[in-house]
Amino acid sequence: MSEELEIVLTPRGQDKLEKRLDYLRNVQRREVADRIRDSKQFGDLTENAEYEGAKNEQALVEGQIADLRRVLQIAQVLEDEDIPTDYVGIGSIVKLTNLDDDDEWELTLVSSVEADPDNDLISDETPIGQALFDKKVGEDVQIRVPNGTLHYRIDSIRK
Repeated sequence: MSEELEIVLTPRGQDKLEKRLDYLRNVQRREVADRIRDSKQFGDLTENAEYEGAKNEQALVEGQIADLRRVLQIAQVLEDEDIPTDYVGIGSIVKLTNLDDDDEWELTLVSSVEADPDNDLISDETPIGQALFDKKVGEDVQIRVPNGTLHYRIDSIRK
């Protein structure tokens, strides 16, 4: 019997997932259904690449819908008062200074479900997230990454 992982979302993350689910259900699903309908006119369904592609896309969309519904159903959504500012935790916005080159970086620590590194939403399960978790303002943090070790100082923590 596998134990269900706890999923924690920020309010912003919950909103983003709900919008994605709405898009999949109300736009993407309809587009795929239209492709399936249109592809039926290309002949025998057993040799119809358009039809097969549309059916595969339909399965993918339905799987994504099921996954998002499950996540939203079981996720614990943080209230504003649950987001720490005296230490780094889920939902914390952390301003860091790279001690090697003085570059500054601001990131938000989130769960893996809402992680988006391109937008500085860093999962608590990554080496960076694990190294920052429970740290306080003023602390120096060494983060082991595949290319070596990064050295940061935590300058501020906010919501």
